[in-house]
Amino acid sequence: MAGLRLLVAAVILGFLSSTSESLRFELQSGHTKCIVEDIKANAMTVGKYSVVNPNEGHPIPDSHKLTVRVTSHYGNNYHYSELVESGQFAFVAAEAGDYMACFWAPDHKPQITLTIEFDWKTGVAAKDWSNVAKKGTVDVMELELKKLFDTVTSIHEEMFYLRQREEEMQELNRTTNSRMAWFSLLSLFVCSSVAALQWWHLKTFFEKKKLI
Repeated sequence: MAGLRLLVAAVILGFLSSTSESLRFELQSGHTKCIVEDIKANAMTVGKYSVVNPNEGHPIPDSHKLTVRVTSHYGNNYHYSELVESGQFAFVAAEAGDYMACFWAPDHKPQITLTIEFDWKTGVAAKDWSNVAKKGTVDVMELELKKLFDTVTSIHEEMFYLRQREEEMQELNRTTNSRMAWFSLLSLFVCSSVAALQWWHLKTFFEKKKLI
């Protein structure tokens, strides 16, 4: 039983590590930095960000504010906060593609550097399993099995999504090959026509000069 629990936990942790992004980065005032995440349609995504206090134990300076905007590949706005120290967002992706979280710090003289902590999770990693356990009053093994079931479901949906993208790429390749074939035939026809015209012109020229 203990071995099964460890195996289940290892599978879940291995999958979750590929569906979440937690990082810390620096942002200079007056500049913008964007982070992109590929999210499939109908997938849950949550994000949390905060400016690291440069003076621990003291209030964070008023200069350490940032503006955050989260948009989809088509330009749809999913989150916007202006001049904040921290914030979070959560939404279900209505469309598949790249989602962009952009951070902008107001310009200051002299220039300052902000350190930002950002945690972005999608899919199974975005679910709050502690709340699931409390609401369902399940034991550890049942919770792990539920996690594993949702993980398998997510992988299954991801496989269908990848297959759909592959079919789209194959259709694009077929269209491109067809167009290239027609272009090659057209180029061959033009070259042949030009060669025939040159031959006719030279023949006519030599006949006029009575060389042939």
